[in-house]
Amino acid sequence: METQALGWWGVPLAIAAGTLRGSAPFLFVSLGECLTEKSGKINLGLEGTLLTGAMSAYAIAYLTGSPWLGVIMAGVAGMMLGVIHGWLSQQPRVNDVAVGIAMIIFGSGIAFFLGKPFIQPSAPPLPALQFGTWSNLPQVQSALQISPLFLLGIAIAPLMQWFFRSTRWGLYIRAVGDSPDAAKAMGISIFKVRMLCIIAGSFLAGIGGAYLSLYYPGSWNERISGGQGLMAVALVIFARWRPMQCLYASLLFGGAQAIGPALQSVGVDSYYYLFNASPYILTLLIMIFTCSPKRTLNGAPGALGQ
Repeated sequence: METQALGWWGVPLAIAAGTLRGSAPFLFVSLGECLTEKSGKINLGLEGTLLTGAMSAYAIAYLTGSPWLGVIMAGVAGMMLGVIHGWLSQQPRVNDVAVGIAMIIFGSGIAFFLGKPFIQPSAPPLPALQFGTWSNLPQVQSALQISPLFLLGIAIAPLMQWFFRSTRWGLYIRAVGDSPDAAKAMGISIFKVRMLCIIAGSFLAGIGGAYLSLYYPGSWNERISGGQGLMAVALVIFARWRPMQCLYASLLFGGAQAIGPALQSVGVDSYYYLFNASPYILTLLIMIFTCSPKRTLNGAPGALGQ
């Protein structure tokens, strides 16, 4: 987005626009990870799921001409990886972290291999809702172009929080995540609950990948995720396993990601790469400040990682 005409006043506008555009992948992946971790499992493999979803969405949109069909297939691809992860992670003497790393390699490998023919072709992008028609400034109009997927993610966050607090299935998930033995005594199938949570979480991560390839940045390449799937794990810890907090944290990460391009648009090139590293620096700071055992376990499901 051009901000030079506005001078330095364009920087906060560019950051706001970048926040609205760049937060959605963080939001979908973090909500998926929050759902998974609420059941007591960790899915580090969502980085691979994000890439597979991005590739699947772009390929299907290109082949069919329908970006919304691409979004659906991205979710389905995520669910398929979720089934694999859910089954492997619940086998005896299997470590969640090891399975997650394996799924990152597997998911990204599939995406890179099957996605090579689709790097050059141009797929139809997702449409955007125009909320800036009230302004005569092109910069404002561009900043207020918002994808329906982002609005969907915003709607899912409070619904998921309500689901955990006020529904029977939400109670089952929390019971399995906090005390598997008590949940088993209640007749709840721990395997089924965790499997469904991992599949649903992977579906959301796949949708996040579709947003990357079909809206912003709106292309497919092997580096499109930039580690956002892994950063979302730190984001969930920062959000204390609360879906609404995941929404706020996603906006924070999206804003941090927009600082570099916003400053570059007004000619600040000296520390461009440092500003571009803002999301990664923010992730490290969050991990450092939450490394205290008392603070880290505050709000964490009791059986997390077991």
